[in-house]
Amino acid sequence: MLTDDRWSQGWPALGRRCQPGTNLGDTMPCVEAMVPVPDGELWAEDTGGGKAVVLIHGDWTDAGVWTRLVPLLRDRYRVIRYDLQGFGRSSRPARPFTRLGDLRAVLDHFGIRQAAAVGHSGGGGTALGLALQCTERTRAITLIAPGIHDYPWPDEDPYFLECGRLITAADQDELVRLGLRTWAPAGADATITAMVRGAVSSWFEIGDLEKEDPPGFSLLGTVRTPSVMLLGDQEYPMVADVSRAIAAHLGGCQTILVPGADHLLPLREPEFLANAIAEITG
Repeated sequence: MLTDDRWSQGWPALGRRCQPGTNLGDTMPCVEAMVPVPDGELWAEDTGGGKAVVLIHGDWTDAGVWTRLVPLLRDRYRVIRYDLQGFGRSSRPARPFTRLGDLRAVLDHFGIRQAAAVGHSGGGGTALGLALQCTERTRAITLIAPGIHDYPWPDEDPYFLECGRLITAADQDELVRLGLRTWAPAGADATITAMVRGAVSSWFEIGDLEKEDPPGFSLLGTVRTPSVMLLGDQEYPMVADVSRAIAAHLGGCQTILVPGADHLLPLREPEFLANAIAEITG
């Protein structure tokens, strides 16, 4: 986790409609729902609409990382975002789980047979897992500074060394500072800081209950789903290398360098990202 993933019809019967003034704006109602998973629930949000686009966040954020993107997509697509198990408004896990399993639970709950998967950071690995394990359910893939769990990560990278030391010491305050230095060099306001702090706290509550998805990196060459990868020019160098390697292994994956963006690209350049999603999704 720290290295970086029953058919129903219509909207859920039990859900809370977002009201005007929420962070999704005022032009169209959406539905909040708690998606059941074994011994828990995932918070999710559904804008309704046309082709489905599912947004998958990574290890250092929660569904709030998509706040500026959703209003740019919802008039054209049915946008689903959700908090990973243990993060944000989702329940803390009580039994082992996988991120791919939870993504499938979200799609099933909303009756979505096929979606364009948009994955940020470690969420990119989950999007790729969907393309590998559920090809028929994956319309397109948009990756933003992606990671994947079975990439040969460089253990001696300074970030990993410092992160490992701080996790061992359970020093959450210093972990937050490390996260902000590494992933938000373009600046962090109170909202970003709170999101990172919440994510760090989640790691310690999840513990070892999160299990790895099936291997994926060595199989990326078999993916035939249309894909695009976006990378900020202020990305942490090790992650930039990983992201480029993932795109290269995908074959036919377009790489887009985004000026001025760091790891939090969905918050920095949402219009740029929305255009890329629309182009690959159709």
